Amino acid sequence: MAEQMRNDETVIQGLKKLYRKYGYSQFKMSKFEEYDTYVQNKDFLISDKVITFTDTNGKLLAMKPDVTISIIKNSEDSENTVQKLYYNENVYRVSAGAHAFREIMQAGLECIGAVDTYSICEVIMLAAKSLGVISDSFVLDISHMGYVSGLIDGAGFSAKEKAAVLSAIGEKNLPQLVSICKEKNLSEEMTWKITGLITVYGPIREVANRLSEGCVNEETEQAAEELRTLCEVLEQNGLADKVQIDFSVVNDMNYYNGIVFRGYVEGIPTGILSGGQYDKLMEKMGKTSKALGFAVYLDLLERLEEPGDGYDVDVLLVYDASAPVSEVFAKAEEITNSGKTVLVSASVPESLRYREKFVWTEGGAAK
Repeated sequence: MAEQMRNDETVIQGLKKLYRKYGYSQFKMSKFEEYDTYVQNKDFLISDKVITFTDTNGKLLAMKPDVTISIIKNSEDSENTVQKLYYNENVYRVSAGAHAFREIMQAGLECIGAVDTYSICEVIMLAAKSLGVISDSFVLDISHMGYVSGLIDGAGFSAKEKAAVLSAIGEKNLPQLVSICKEKNLSEEMTWKITGLITVYGPIREVANRLSEGCVNEETEQAAEELRTLCEVLEQNGLADKVQIDFSVVNDMNYYNGIVFRGYVEGIPTGILSGGQYDKLMEKMGKTSKALGFAVYLDLLERLEEPGDGYDVDVLLVYDASAPVSEVFAKAEEITNSGKTVLVSASVPESLRYREKFVWTEGGAAK
């Protein structure tokens, strides 16, 4: 556990350094927010369960389950400038594994205001680099809600049909999607374009230039151009091989409208990073500017195998009551100065894995 904590701290420091390098300022927030801040946007939260309590003035407060909503609430609404913020905060939500409330460390960044193509490319680049801070073995899957919604609108699906289409795309259920298109009596060409949202998948450099073949309106053309520009930026930063286009990465259209993405590292079966452009959430919260960002779920690092060679410590130094304290300290210093780790204990801890053991008594040390 101690080793894992050091790993977490190393990742946090690495992420802070990365975000500061690109001019992002740290956002600090209170542990508490008014409950109404979250209840109006419960669908946006990973879990709709929130810890609440009544303040001394009678207001219903919540232990914050999310950072993005709090940042939006407290941010300036500007269409001329961009606020670049990063955070490292504890959130309080139900853990998927434990099915109980946990205090979870979460890091991430938000770009709010006059968000343009450069801002979008920068955030995606930083998302990929954030995964690189955690592990060399990572992949970032990206999608574009504008491309998806543009095709769905172009096919003339009703609101109910849209929900079914999105579900099939998210599950990569090709037979179901074909069936929906057949029931809608779509042309063979349009069916090919809609089903392409599942079948078109792969490294961004291979897919981006093919997207124009599926365009049906201005919305899909703009999305395809945005993805091509993003591909160029990722190529320049040596990250194109780590980024894939995968339209099964779909988020709630009530909140997201542009690029959405999810990041994975080897050893963790679920996404450790998630984000996207959420202009519609801004609008729902009374803001007129644009926004996008992502979160890194640091609690999932617990699932990574601990690094090391199988030993908890190099040397176990055991002392008894007759051993002079000053001599035990001196021996411990000698060991650490030699570059080894040492655990000093009056007894042998159960299950401790050590390379060698010294026993210190009044007469000195013996292996």
